[in-house]
Amino acid sequence: MADRTETPPDDVTEPSQDSALDDFYRALLDDDPQKLYDRAPCGYLSTTPDGTVVKVNDTFLTWTGFERSELVGHRSFSSLLSPGGRIYHDTHYAPMLRMRDQVREIALDVVASDGSRLPVLVNAALERDDDGQPQVIRVVVFDATERRAYERELLRAKQRAEESETRARSLARTLQQTLIPPSHPEVPGLELAAVYRPAGDGAEVGGDFYDVFQIGHDDWVVTLGDVCGKGVDAAVLTSLVRHTLRALTVRMPGPAEALSALNDTLLRHGSERFCTVALLRLRRHDGRWRITQALGGHPPPVVVGQDGPAGTWGSPGTLVGVVPDLAVVEEELTLAPGQRVLLYTDGVTEGRRDDAFYGEQRMREVVERHRATPEEITEALLGDLLAFQGGLPRDDVAVVCFGAEPEHPGGG
Repeated sequence: MADRTETPPDDVTEPSQDSALDDFYRALLDDDPQKLYDRAPCGYLSTTPDGTVVKVNDTFLTWTGFERSELVGHRSFSSLLSPGGRIYHDTHYAPMLRMRDQVREIALDVVASDGSRLPVLVNAALERDDDGQPQVIRVVVFDATERRAYERELLRAKQRAEESETRARSLARTLQQTLIPPSHPEVPGLELAAVYRPAGDGAEVGGDFYDVFQIGHDDWVVTLGDVCGKGVDAAVLTSLVRHTLRALTVRMPGPAEALSALNDTLLRHGSERFCTVALLRLRRHDGRWRITQALGGHPPPVVVGQDGPAGTWGSPGTLVGVVPDLAVVEEELTLAPGQRVLLYTDGVTEGRRDDAFYGEQRMREVVERHRATPEEITEALLGDLLAFQGGLPRDDVAVVCFGAEPEHPGGG
């Protein structure tokens, strides 16, 4: 403001903001009511019920650069506000004051004599006479320049954080697109189906993954796993796990050996995250599929035949990426005609509705009712799970189901 930068003549005693504060403290010691009013560290105004200024203290004049004669009896309080502030005054401030007889901490901009704007917080009280008629409005104005600057910086920091989060989510989604095959491959002699559904609305990226790939003629690998946590870090580790398993299974025929090597890789990586993995090697000989399986802390798969109840197969083993000595065992199964194997992540059984879990029993019942094909099993299971949770899964869900094709004359 102009009077803040110009040096007044010696015979002019217009107070500065600092001197006003000093005078205020001196007035406290002298107990001078007039100085306490004029030199207060806040602006004071008194107006008529229609808003015309009838009294103003030196502090407000110093802040705004007005002369007392310019305001008293000539200007209304609302006329000192910015255009937006005048609208707010007429639509909110004044009606609330008439209704409640007071308003507090109203953020406005006062327009100074040089046209600059002073951010302020306003408290006001309406005093009435004995008949309840409005008599005078007393207004207290606080300089909110630093507070407004702090709020703007907070807003900018919030915007930067939101932009950073948006970029992180975009990166995580891009990573996750590499974790889930766009469509599972066609495996001769094997029926195969898979589904994946992210948690909630899909905005948060998780660590569930599955993969199906070929090692050699009639030699395939099926793997499904879950890296703990969500977000970019989980997606990065999930990508590492998936691609490491592809490399390891090419040179290590045993799933247990491959999981042990994966465990060593994760420990060297230094991440505090761990994962569960189901690793299955499928080889076909004389028309029959023989499966060798190792589980690293993962739920055992569900196996169901052409009739009878569904059961589980295998021992869960220990989590991958936690301790140096991984305790996993290899187990074998030869697929019978019409037999199905279902792999799933814990987003299925631990799906929640209020305090109830979806659970293994309900999952098995769905498998038993829809055992005709792997595709029917996966679609029915996902549909029932979503219905149980009101349409939105609370956790990521990955499901892979496969089974031997019906035998044909001559085998194969």
